[in-house]
Amino acid sequence: MNRNLFLKNAALLGTGMMIGKMPAFAKPDFPTVRVPADKRHFTSAAVEGAIKEFQSKVKDQELGWLFGNCFPNTLDTTVTHKTEGGRPDTYVITGDIDAMWLRDSTAQVWPYLHFIKQDQPLQQLVAGVINRQTACILRDPYANAFYDDPAKVGEWKDDDTDMKPGLHERKWEIDSLCYPIRLAHKYWQLTGDTSPFDASWQKAIALTLKTFKEQQRKEGNGPYRFQRKTAWATDGVPMNGYGYPVKPVGLICSAFRPSDDATIYSFLVPSNFFAVTSLRQAATMLGKLNGEKTLISELTALASEVEQALKQHAVVTHPQYGKVYAYEVNGFGSYNLMDDANVPSLLGMPYLDAMPISDPIYQNTRKLILSLNNPFFFKGKAAEGIGGPHIGLDMIWPIGITIRGMTSNNDKEIRECIQMLKKNHGSTGFMHESFHKDDPTKFTRSWFAWANTLFGEFLWETYKSKPQLLA
Repeated sequence: MNRNLFLKNAALLGTGMMIGKMPAFAKPDFPTVRVPADKRHFTSAAVEGAIKEFQSKVKDQELGWLFGNCFPNTLDTTVTHKTEGGRPDTYVITGDIDAMWLRDSTAQVWPYLHFIKQDQPLQQLVAGVINRQTACILRDPYANAFYDDPAKVGEWKDDDTDMKPGLHERKWEIDSLCYPIRLAHKYWQLTGDTSPFDASWQKAIALTLKTFKEQQRKEGNGPYRFQRKTAWATDGVPMNGYGYPVKPVGLICSAFRPSDDATIYSFLVPSNFFAVTSLRQAATMLGKLNGEKTLISELTALASEVEQALKQHAVVTHPQYGKVYAYEVNGFGSYNLMDDANVPSLLGMPYLDAMPISDPIYQNTRKLILSLNNPFFFKGKAAEGIGGPHIGLDMIWPIGITIRGMTSNNDKEIRECIQMLKKNHGSTGFMHESFHKDDPTKFTRSWFAWANTLFGEFLWETYKSKPQLLA
C-alpha cells in the first residue's frame, strides 16, 4: 500500500473515520457498483460467460453479486493492453496505485488462465503480461514495482539504493522473480504457445538465477542495498541497508516480504520454498525450449541446494504444535514464528505448488498460524484471520481468508471462509486490502484488484468442485 495513503487513513482512524468507509445499502437491492461496460479497460467473452453462469446457478444472490463485481475487476479497471513491435504488451496496475508489481500483476491475471484456451484475446492479454514482466526484469531484477513510462522517476527517487528511471520502487523480494516464472510456466502448459519465451525471456531467467545466487550471500553482501528516510520502520533495511547478518547456508536472502515490509531475518522461508518450485519450472521450460544446458543445470542445482537448506534450517520444534516451519531464519539458529497474509505466506505454500497440503509439517504450521499463537492472527466480532505489520494490529486481510479457504480440504472451513468474506466487504461489493476485526466498514484500499480477483477465483473453483458449499 502507498505509505502516504496509509498515513492518511491512519490519521482519519484517530477521529473514528477511514478512507473507504461506506454507508450500508438496503439488501437485497445490490446496487450496481461494477464499472460501466463502456468504461472497462478490457472485456473477455469467456469471463463474462463465467459470470452469467455463476449468477444463474448459484442461488445466493449476494455471492453472485460479489462474483460479478470482484472477478472481472482486474480486467475492468487495471490493464492497459496494446501491441508493441508486433508483440502483445500488457501493463497492469494494482488498483489505486498506478504502478505494476511483478507479484501483483501475476496474481491479478492468474485466475483468468482457466479461460485463455477459449478466449484468444484474453490469451494475448496474458502473453502481454509475460512480455512486460520480462522487460521489467531486464531493466532491474532487484526492483519490485515499475511504471508504464520507462523514463518516469518514481516518488521514492531519494531512496538510498540504485534507483533508475521507470522504477516505482526498488524493494528486493524473492517472489518478484518467482511470480513471472509461475505465470509463464502455467501459460506454456495450457497453450503450448512459445512466442513469449524468446531470447529476451531466457536472458531474464539467467538474470533471475544470477540474482538468486548473489543473494545467497556466499561472497559478501552482494550488490543490493536499500535505505529510506522514513519514520515507518518496516520501510527501511538495517545495517547500512543490507539487513541483519545471515550465515551463508544456501538459502536466498530477501530484504523485503511480499507485503513490501522489511524482513527481520533475511532468509524468508515461504519465499525460498517458492524459489525452489520456480527454479524447477524454469528448468523444465528451458529443457523443452532447447535452452542452454548449462543454465538448465545451474537452475536445477540451485533448486536442490535451497531445498536441502530448507530441510536443515527452516524447521523448528514448537512445544505445542511439534515440528513447524518458521517464517524467517538467519542460519545462525534464530527464527521468527509468525505468518503474514501476503503471498507467498506459510499458509499459501500449497497454493503456489511449493508443497502438498498433506505435508505434515505444513499441517502443524497451519494450526499454529491460524491461532492466537501467531502474533498477526486476529479474532474479533466481525471475523478472524491473518493480517501483518504492514497495516497494523487488528486488521484482517481478505487475501489471507481467501488463501485459507483455497488451501483447505475441510468443507466446513471452506464454507466458513466464504461466509466471512461475504459478510465483510464493508457494504461496497468489493474486497479490500484489510478490514478491522470488529468492523468491516473500517478498511484500507477500496480499489485493490488482487484481493478482488483472488476472491473470484476462490468462488469459481468452489462452484466447479463443491457447489454445495455456496448454498
